[in-house]
Amino acid sequence: MVIDENFYMRLALDEAWKYQGLTYPNPAVGCVILSERGKILAVEAHKKAGLPHAEVEALKSAYHTLSGNDKILELSESSQIHNYLLQNHNNCFSGATIYTTLEPCSHIGKTPSCATLISKLNIKKLIVGSLDSNEVASGGNKIVQDSGVEIKHGVMQKECDALLLPFKLWQKDRFVFFKWAQRLNGTTDEGVISSLKSRTKVHAMRDVCDLLVIGGNSVRVDRPTLDARLVDGKAPDILILSKNLEFDKTIPLFSVENREVIISDNFDKLKNYKNIMIEGGDVMFGLSKEIVDYNLTFISSQFGGKNSFIGSEKFEILNLLQDAQDIIMWIKREK
Repeated sequence: MVIDENFYMRLALDEAWKYQGLTYPNPAVGCVILSERGKILAVEAHKKAGLPHAEVEALKSAYHTLSGNDKILELSESSQIHNYLLQNHNNCFSGATIYTTLEPCSHIGKTPSCATLISKLNIKKLIVGSLDSNEVASGGNKIVQDSGVEIKHGVMQKECDALLLPFKLWQKDRFVFFKWAQRLNGTTDEGVISSLKSRTKVHAMRDVCDLLVIGGNSVRVDRPTLDARLVDGKAPDILILSKNLEFDKTIPLFSVENREVIISDNFDKLKNYKNIMIEGGDVMFGLSKEIVDYNLTFISSQFGGKNSFIGSEKFEILNLLQDAQDIIMWIKREK
């Protein structure tokens, strides 16, 4: 039987991109597990720092599919899932293949080592996209290979590296992404644009951001709060980019507890942060585009508004997701 490795790695990538921007300080990772006969047993991803890694989520789902045992579904802690699988797998994974966008971790931190778990489950083959450059967690492939599992790495490596880029940038400097919402006719003004589900996702991203950058005019006109209330999360620090440094301090964003609000006419303060989201329209896009690594756009299925982006920028689409009423795209400006 001929296996299209790219097809299954693409499934893993698409699942991981759903959680890009939500996993800081961990990387977004996707994982697919196939049975010996090529049946898809699981398609999972790492969803948030502190939650199980993608491989553990996938092994949990695959075990339930193979065994029909609901007990494992009651487990949410990574260590619990690890221990349960080690004690109860009964060789059900024999002949299985794992596809993962990132080399399984070798270290024991908030979660046990994924590589060690995989090495003890009689998995036949491990297919890896990107190698882990993090010295603390790297070396997982060797642990798995030493147990007799066949290893192949570099499948769709370019695409897996693109998924991994924010994590790599956090390690040495910072990751900056620019987010905007627009309608089908390209407008970005006049009221709420995205669906509640999309806005909730943005709030979840704010919850894990160090800093949120916004333009002074947007603050004065919209009078926003810029918190993460839809997910009951923490509010990021705010950088208001403005030539005029005077603001009405009754604007809600100034009253949020445990946040610093910086007013500046430049981006110098970004050097103090690691995970940075910029929100705005075409003016802010133009001002920040040279410091932005990725762009994130939510395209609503409606018309309306008056003002749209201007210019002739070209982008590479990294991932596209149709989610409820909106299309969500991670894109990268071609320079």
